[in-house]
Amino acid sequence: MTTTVASRRWLNQKEAAEYLGVTDRSVRAYIARGHLPARRIRGSRAIRIDRADLDKLLRPIPSAKVG
Repeated sequence: MTTTVASRRWLNQKEAAEYLGVTDRSVRAYIARGHLPARRIRGSRAIRIDRADLDKLLRPIPSAKVG
């Protein structure tokens, strides 16, 4: 059974980049700067990112009122 990226909870770095529409490098930067939580699989270098955290990153930032 094949599952789509949008239906899975945990995504790898490449899948997270595709989901956000950015590069792998951008995802690494978000993680390094603390803007995107990520979990490392025990005993591995593999990283997984919760899709809910990606959705939070995509939420609009309220704009400041001008004038």
